[in-house]
Amino acid sequence: MRHRQKGFTLIEALIALLVLSVGLLGVAAMQLKALQSAHAGHQRALVSLIAIDAQERTWALMSQHSTKSCSVDAESEWLSYWDSIFDFSYSLEESTSNPCEYEAQVVWTDQRLIEEGANTFRYTFRLPSL
Repeated sequence: MRHRQKGFTLIEALIALLVLSVGLLGVAAMQLKALQSAHAGHQRALVSLIAIDAQERTWALMSQHSTKSCSVDAESEWLSYWDSIFDFSYSLEESTSNPCEYEAQVVWTDQRLIEEGANTFRYTFRLPSL
């Protein structure tokens, strides 16, 4: 009578090791994608904050000057502040059709994002006309 073999053979152990290593590579790839997404979210939150700051500065200048027109020049102060902190490109333009409407645009460079237009953020806001 033959003895039955107990335990794993070497081939079974190698196959189990292969399956485990493929799984670990998948986990590493997921971690890398999660880090890239977190960085992209951080960048978008940052440029959103910068664009909202343009609105706040425009609003503050309008209230300080007590003008009846909402056409104020907040761009130079906004640009000089943020340009000294981040290497982004900024613009704040008043709408030609509505003088109380502005568009703040922030452009940044990120080689991790490949999609077209993924590095431009536009924020349109309106101030009340007095």
